Amino acid sequence: MATGVSIFIGLAVVVIMSLLAWFLSPKGETQTIWRSSLILAFASCYLMWAITFLAQLHPLIVPRRGDLTEHAAHEN
Repeated sequence: MATGVSIFIGLAVVVIMSLLAWFLSPKGETQTIWRSSLILAFASCYLMWAITFLAQLHPLIVPRRGDLTEHAAHEN
């Protein structure tokens, strides 16, 4: 079952990948562009994943069964 620990594991993976991008980016005139592009991409992907994951982990709207009759729906 999914838990909130996945958010912190994902964050640790993104931090490690960002550090690797910082130190392993190609040297030269475009080193700053490489670093900032990779770190921004990692951060953006993480935020998108985390928001989607948390929205499914704790939904605001409770799903309802569509195959219940009107009488059975009010008994629950």
